[in-house]
Amino acid sequence: MKKQPPPEVDMSDRERMTRLADFLFEVSMLRRTPRTGYQFLGSGSENVAEHSFGAAVIGYALARMAGADPGRTVLLCLFHDVHEARTGDFNYVNKLYNTHDARRALADGLKGTGLSRPVLELHDELEEARSLEASLAQDADQLDLMVNLKEAKDLGNPYAIKWLECAAQRLRTPQGRELAEAIMTTDHTDWWFLGPEACWWERKNGKE
Repeated sequence: MKKQPPPEVDMSDRERMTRLADFLFEVSMLRRTPRTGYQFLGSGSENVAEHSFGAAVIGYALARMAGADPGRTVLLCLFHDVHEARTGDFNYVNKLYNTHDARRALADGLKGTGLSRPVLELHDELEEARSLEASLAQDADQLDLMVNLKEAKDLGNPYAIKWLECAAQRLRTPQGRELAEAIMTTDHTDWWFLGPEACWWERKNGKE
């Protein structure tokens, strides 16, 4: 049976502000689009919007470390998975059997918004890793995963260390590797458990 070409998706005939509203509702879907790799890890959960936020914060930090453009790096991180509002998230096993056109999904979502050119330029820059900012954003994508994996390891998931090792191998920059080492060697509870003075614990939550 001959495979039919995918149907044309084009809503650019709608008024621009309406298309921008369409796009914002589309982006909002990322809050309800799960990251599917956690099914295989056996613990943890996250949606694509949460991941994109974490990656953007990490990207900002990496850019400051590397003397790169923080704003550009953050934008690359923020938009790197927007296409998943249409395609869903394919983990590494899914990708053995499923294909999708991320660029086309993003392009269709952007038609008529007035944002097509700059956002698609971000997509292409990231995919080709043709700038320092793109390499840092690629690392931020992995490092956000590593933060969650380190927490899972601390909480007793024995498989998280394998995932951490694989993620670390995908890092591209010295700044990414430096931050990964800190993530791997820091207890995920230190920031709050060691923060208060010891007397806070001794007073049993403020009680004398």
